[in-house]
Amino acid sequence: MQPASRDDNEVNRPNVARIYDAALGGFANFVADRAALDALLDAYPDTLLAARANRAFLRRAVAFLAAQGIDRFLDVGSGLPTVGNVHEVARRVNPKARVVYVDNDPVAVRYSRELLEEEAVSGVAAIEADLRDPAAILSRPAVRRLLAARRPLALLLLAVLPLIPDDDAARRVVRQLTAALPTGSYLAISHATLEGGEAQALAQFVRQYEARTSPVAFRPRATIEDFFAGCELVPPGLVFLPAWRPDGAHDPLRDEPERAASVGAVGRKRWGHPHRITRDTGGGSSARRRERSAGSAQFGDPLRADPWQGQQLRVAASARVADGGQAGAQ
Repeated sequence: MQPASRDDNEVNRPNVARIYDAALGGFANFVADRAALDALLDAYPDTLLAARANRAFLRRAVAFLAAQGIDRFLDVGSGLPTVGNVHEVARRVNPKARVVYVDNDPVAVRYSRELLEEEAVSGVAAIEADLRDPAAILSRPAVRRLLAARRPLALLLLAVLPLIPDDDAARRVVRQLTAALPTGSYLAISHATLEGGEAQALAQFVRQYEARTSPVAFRPRATIEDFFAGCELVPPGLVFLPAWRPDGAHDPLRDEPERAASVGAVGRKRWGHPHRITRDTGGGSSARRRERSAGSAQFGDPLRADPWQGQQLRVAASARVADGGQAGAQ
């Protein structure tokens, strides 16, 4: 299925959402989008794997959030719908999960609405709005209904913040959106970075991308982490996308996560200290434990009954035992 209308501008001008769709093997793209993707592949051959890694991060992050009891998702910069949409992943855990998709591309929004209508999906909306105008997003009726219950929800900003090249502007929109979320809500971000990757190839990728679409920012990890101000990072924190809670041997780039050229994290909006970033390892001071316990009573604790973290603790314990045995043998 293609977008309903194809004027000359749509067909002949590459579009960010459609290039991503082409990279994922979708069909909602045109010749110009595929030509742009070919140029990006020439610059950075891992582009397809990087796109798949981002989509896999979406799947794992949404599944984690749904498992924590989150049943409402605000996906800003959602792009074109493709296999493994947010509502599909969330509803495998909670069939009543509600989602609002937000994008500033009218074609992406129109296509999303057509698909939702065609599949008779309820409890899911697609609206046209721009991340650079958070007030407009928050004023839309679909978003206001999502926030009305004043229960924690999830804000997803996946591969969209690089499209706001100015750091101050990007921080402003994130903070305005997170300020509107109830305490205990979650923020998930994936973001391109030059750190740890092939700098020369990625710089060429940026040049090709900007020549065909719009300015883009590959940010250092410290700047990306700053977007989580006021949040408590869920383990393993901010890491390359394939390293964030991998759940299968076939996760893209699991053995070489830096090739994804993007990092990601999930953070939980904290009680108090609105501009501080923390990393919860399950310990901490008695005051912090009391704060976490009080929050857990109201919203649930993301670190309780967490299979992934339990598995990491068991692996670490086994490694310590093995190291101790080797030391004793020597």
